[in-house]
Amino acid sequence: MLSRADNDLLTQTGRGTPMGELFRRFWLPVLVSQELPEVDGPPVRVRMLGEDLIAFRDSNNRIGLIEPQCAHRGANLFFGRNEAGGIRCIFHGWKYDVTGACLEMPNVPQDANYERLRGQMTLASYPTAEFGDYIWAYMGPGEPPPLPEMEFGLVPGMQRFVSKKLQQCNWAQALEGALDTAHFTFLHTSLGDEEALAVMGRSEAAASGDADRVRWLREDGIPRFSTTTHDAGVALGAARKASLGQTYWRISQFMLPSHTLVPSTFLGENYHGQTFVPIDDTSCWIYCYTWNPERPLTDVERERYRGGHTVHANVDERWVPYRNRDNDYLIDRVEQKHHSFTGIAGVSEQDAAAQDSQGLIADRTREHLGVTDVGLIQFRKCAMDAARDVVAGREPLAARRPDAYRIRGGGCVAPEATPFPEVMTGRFGNPLGLVEGERVR
Repeated sequence: MLSRADNDLLTQTGRGTPMGELFRRFWLPVLVSQELPEVDGPPVRVRMLGEDLIAFRDSNNRIGLIEPQCAHRGANLFFGRNEAGGIRCIFHGWKYDVTGACLEMPNVPQDANYERLRGQMTLASYPTAEFGDYIWAYMGPGEPPPLPEMEFGLVPGMQRFVSKKLQQCNWAQALEGALDTAHFTFLHTSLGDEEALAVMGRSEAAASGDADRVRWLREDGIPRFSTTTHDAGVALGAARKASLGQTYWRISQFMLPSHTLVPSTFLGENYHGQTFVPIDDTSCWIYCYTWNPERPLTDVERERYRGGHTVHANVDERWVPYRNRDNDYLIDRVEQKHHSFTGIAGVSEQDAAAQDSQGLIADRTREHLGVTDVGLIQFRKCAMDAARDVVAGREPLAARRPDAYRIRGGGCVAPEATPFPEVMTGRFGNPLGLVEGERVR
């Protein structure tokens, strides 16, 4: 369990909080690129890390992320007209560019003081970049660091699929759910034996056609954890009993400040990851991405992800899951009684139901951790130590090591008693899971 002070440290991300300042040292996804599909198109409301902002794509394809209140009378620029290189307030026509600089003040006399006054009417803004079909923002001090070289953003566009979803709880418990691979024994399973393989079409293990993986998950609910730290975060290996003389490994990755990689992928399969970005302390956006380093994703795969599959949820036009906290995830008690363990459709939605049920902010002072919670402990230590470092004036090394984010998570089968570094090297060609050079397998 955590003390109350440590739970606050982990979960609070507003400006001036230790974790909030850590987040602000990194590039964070803020929108899916398709949310700003055209130059001079409508602006979009953005709320992240407790700040209200607007984003817009200007006439030169530059993306602005600025505070929404006009410096004149405070009218909201979400209603503004995006035109000719800037966004113009509908109230009195003041106009701002992507840096927040005021370009025009039509109702102010253009006398000797005009340019001085105009120069003072600057709105707060944040640097932006597009990478991997997301729009990213840097909200910290000084010059932005390089963008993290995450593999999903480095492959050609046809080899990835991206989405996002609203999560109605604190960012940390949602991320912990992604790292907690022990829950697959229950949360994503179905009842019965042969029937389970058909019903578990919602699970990535069954969808791959590998009945053995489903069985190993069901039969061994106490995975043995091994961890190793690297420049971006920590690799977490969970070992389960497999066939005679073998061990089934599921290897996830945590990367600062809030990226995770899914542990299910075998060689040749699609990789999956998620980035958890706080909206405020009681909600977050989860940016979900799937990629294949060897081939384009098929139309069938893309359609499946759009409808909700693996890390992707079935969402409406606002990226809100159709099954969510407000409607009890459309739980079907008959389905739960006779077929699936939860009665909730969708791996992503099953995760959300469990995570949200902990409360808007989980109270870790009341938890009782066990041997299967090693991954959570390592995540908390990594994140909280980094936040304390920022408070002490030590900047996070990970933010300046973009190459450290070229890593993978995934699964494999290895002989019993194989040490974790050897398992990693056998699966990824590197003891940390790094993708080296042009290596794609």
